[in-house]
Amino acid sequence: MEQDLYAISNFNYELPKDLIAQQPLGERDSSRLLVINRKAGSIREAVFKNIIELLDKNDVLVLNDTRVIKAKLTGKNKYGGKIDILLLKEKETGIWEVLVKPGKKAKLGEEISFAKDGFYAKIISKTLQGGRVFEFFPKDFTSYLDELGKPPLPHYIKKEIDDFEKYQTIYSKKEGAVAAPTAGLHFTEKLISQIKQKGIKVVYVTLHCGLATFRPVKCADIREHKMDCESIEISEEAASIINDAKDKGSRVVAVGTTSVRSLESASFLNPAGSFHVKSSTFETNFYITPGYKFKIVDALITNFHTPLSTNLILVSSFGGLALTQKAYAHAKNANFRFFSFGDAMFIF
Repeated sequence: MEQDLYAISNFNYELPKDLIAQQPLGERDSSRLLVINRKAGSIREAVFKNIIELLDKNDVLVLNDTRVIKAKLTGKNKYGGKIDILLLKEKETGIWEVLVKPGKKAKLGEEISFAKDGFYAKIISKTLQGGRVFEFFPKDFTSYLDELGKPPLPHYIKKEIDDFEKYQTIYSKKEGAVAAPTAGLHFTEKLISQIKQKGIKVVYVTLHCGLATFRPVKCADIREHKMDCESIEISEEAASIINDAKDKGSRVVAVGTTSVRSLESASFLNPAGSFHVKSSTFETNFYITPGYKFKIVDALITNFHTPLSTNLILVSSFGGLALTQKAYAHAKNANFRFFSFGDAMFIF
């Protein structure tokens, strides 16, 4: 029975292509919302702007304030061969872990040139996952990236967006992500203002979404999957507000799987015997699978995730596998919009 719970087939499903959202809605908070009550095992539909009715005045809402960079570049090797590059993570100033396509054109020691004089990179090593490590010249190439880089939209989005801000949360602040924390795309300035006016505390953590966020699980037993590391930052102020909520028995509502991983990665048992989060800047490859006992997060706002993804596995761990499968089936039958620009779920 235990093995069945961890079978990869539990997290695979068919989805009609016309349910994959290709563009964001004109009004972010007008998306649909599927409300999942874990205790009752119930599912009902709502509109995202009404999320405020589902939040209690003593709740703490946790948002990920990472900001997506223009992480896609196109370069050429010394033979003129085109190479597509996706920046993943800056290891140190000017040294980046990247994905390259096609890999056979990106050989160690070669230089890759870009469409601006003086902007190039040298391939200095390979990664265990088949990527490369580039050393860029100049070390700080922000201005080049702003001009030449493209938004790192997921492969299932076939159209370029006309405004990069549409792939950013309205509260994005700290640059470093190569994928958006998409649950946050539904919030507007007005909605966050209304949430605060209700007395709900809003705090921010930072997880720069990287390869771990979108690398699919391929193992027959999902527990054998190895997560890539991502960078997390939790301030003293955020930790203090969250810990105060836990002490008072108030709910911590995480917006997105990245916020969940941030909080659960930073959890510890304090001397009083309750779980708190530590304020810290650290890296984590924390991987949540069914059976995990959540220590900090009491409710979750999330989008509908791709099959075989660690995000879907996390949501199934939080909502329960059977109820999550039921919710996804309902969403499909009711023509909800899926994935990054799609609709949302509230699980409590």
